[in-house]
Amino acid sequence: MFKTRFFRVANGLFLLFLLVQLLPNRISKADAPGYAVGFAVIIEAALLIASVLAKKKWGLDLVADIASFLYALLIAWTLATAKFNVMREMLFPPPGIVFRQLAQDVPQLGRHIGSSLALIAQGYALALAVSLPLGLVLGYSARIGSAATYVAKFLGAIPPVVYIPYGIALLPSFRSVSVLVIFLASFWPILASTMSGVLLVEQRIVDQARVLNVGRVAMLFRIILPAALPQVFIGCSQGLTVSFILLTSAEMIGARSGMGFYVKNYSDLGNYTRTIVGVLVIGIVISLAFFAFNKLQKFFLRWR
Repeated sequence: MFKTRFFRVANGLFLLFLLVQLLPNRISKADAPGYAVGFAVIIEAALLIASVLAKKKWGLDLVADIASFLYALLIAWTLATAKFNVMREMLFPPPGIVFRQLAQDVPQLGRHIGSSLALIAQGYALALAVSLPLGLVLGYSARIGSAATYVAKFLGAIPPVVYIPYGIALLPSFRSVSVLVIFLASFWPILASTMSGVLLVEQRIVDQARVLNVGRVAMLFRIILPAALPQVFIGCSQGLTVSFILLTSAEMIGARSGMGFYVKNYSDLGNYTRTIVGVLVIGIVISLAFFAFNKLQKFFLRWR
C-alpha cells in the first residue's frame, strides 16, 4: 500500500527533473532555476498530500498522471532551452525565468484575471438568465421547439466575434461590447441544448405530472427542467468554452485590461517571457473554471 502510494512514476520524474538542473547551462541569461524547482516542489507537495488523503485509487491515479505530465513538460522545456539551447532564447525562455516573471507579476496578473472573470460572469449569467427560461418555454411545445432548435443551431454557428464592429458602433464602451460577445457566445448553445433536453423528456413523466394537476410554471421548472438538466449542462459547457475563447480574442482587439490584453500588450513589445506567462495563466484560470463547473454539474446531477 505504501509503495503504490508514494513510489510512482511521477515521483521518479520529479527526481529526474532535479537531476536535470545539475547539467551546465548553455544560455546567456541567468536561468533562475530556483523558481522552476520551487514550482516542481509545489507539484510534488500536492501529489504527496493527495497520496496521504486520497480515498479512491482512481482519484490518486489522476493526480499522479497530471503530475507526471507536468514533470515531463518541465524536463523537456528545460533541456530544450537552458541546457541544450535548441530553441530561440528570446522566444522561448527557460522555465525558471518564466516562473520568476510570474511571481513578480502576481499583483498585475490578479487585476487582469479579475477583469476577465468579471466580464465572463456578467455575459454568461445574462445568457443563462435569458436562454434557460426561453428554452423551456419554446421546447415545451414539440412543434415550436423542433423548429426553434434548428434556428438556434443556425444562428449559433455564426461566430459572435463578427458582431464586434456593430457592438463598437452601437454600445457606449468596449466593456459592454465584450459582455455582448460573451452573451451571444453562451446564449445560443444553452438555448439549443435546453430545447433539446425538454424535447427528450419522457412523455410519461409529463403525463404523470398532469394527472397530479401540476401548474405550468411548476411543470417547467420542477418537473421538466430537472429531467432536462443533463442536456442543458452540455450546452452550458459549450457556451463556457466559447466564451473564454472569445473573451481573450475580444480583449486582444481593444481592451485595456484582462488576460487577452496582457498577452497582446507584451507580445507587441517583444516581451515573450511575459507572453508565455500570460498563456500559462490563461490555461490555469480556464482549467480551474472548468473544474468548478464540473463539480457544480456533478452536484446537480447527483441523482444520476
